[in-house]
Amino acid sequence: METVFSGIQPTGDLHLGNYLGAVRSWVTLQDAESSGGPVGEGGRAPAYECFYCIVDYHAITQPYEVAELPRRARSMAIDLLACGIDPRRSTLFLQSAVPEHTELAWILASVTPYGELTRMTQFKDKAEHHPDNINAGIFTYPILQAADILLYGATRVPVGEDQRQHLELAREIVRRFNARFGETFVEPQPLLSTTPKILGLDGQAKMSKSLGNTISLREAGPRIWEKLRTAATDPARARRTDPGNPLVCNVYTLHRFFSTEERQAEVRTGCTTAGIGCIDCKKWLFAGLEQDLAAIRGRAEALERDPAEIDRILAEGAARARARARATIATVRARLGLPASAPSS
Repeated sequence: METVFSGIQPTGDLHLGNYLGAVRSWVTLQDAESSGGPVGEGGRAPAYECFYCIVDYHAITQPYEVAELPRRARSMAIDLLACGIDPRRSTLFLQSAVPEHTELAWILASVTPYGELTRMTQFKDKAEHHPDNINAGIFTYPILQAADILLYGATRVPVGEDQRQHLELAREIVRRFNARFGETFVEPQPLLSTTPKILGLDGQAKMSKSLGNTISLREAGPRIWEKLRTAATDPARARRTDPGNPLVCNVYTLHRFFSTEERQAEVRTGCTTAGIGCIDCKKWLFAGLEQDLAAIRGRAEALERDPAEIDRILAEGAARARARARATIATVRARLGLPASAPSS
């Protein structure tokens, strides 16, 4: 069985970009079955052991309201569970509940070349757009990401194009550590996303809560339609009678997730022949989108009514994660010639 690790920042409610770009694939990986023989009456064994982490240590590199962070982390946990993350089949936990993340990050910093960090494009972008917040945490962010992955012996990491550079740095860190201290870590391999690029409702930039160009999974139907009604479409369709190209329309891209194949075919034909207008296309999308999101909202509301269950899930996830993390740190300390960790109380 391969091990998968992925993390998400506690930004509050999930939005469509998070859901389509990451969380749906997390559920798919969690539910994937091995190609080996059947195991008992339950069918085949799972193909992956999945660790899914709410990365609150990463979140503190940006300005935030201290009192809001616990609420945001809890809200993210509820949304992940409502989207289908199953704590019986995946390990869901808070990064800060496993202090070995930061211990390993410091250790890995000793083999990470400064020059490699200076080449990280995400740091350059953040430094350019937020010049008043260029802190060392943002600069060394990829080292903590590497620690997140390596603590659990992850062999596979779901990534999009914007994270490939960070994963390649993690692989370089593995090679340097192993060369200096002996074979300790495996090089994690990317699980590249097959999800088409999802732009925001403005049709220009990546979906982002800060840009206000996305839809929260918890927004009610009328609010969703208000946003969808004004979403950008193919600019060639300036008039209702103008034919368009659905392949350049972000609304059509969303149809691929929330509409049947028959409906998608209707949209393609109607758009290219001007048989339907953009508002018709959006109404059809809204019907499928609202059906899916209403189910997610319902599950999230039920989870919010049972805070003790959320506490239990996160505590059990942290306990499983920390057991694996402690074993990794014990091996790493031995490699480095450091004393064993003190036993926890």
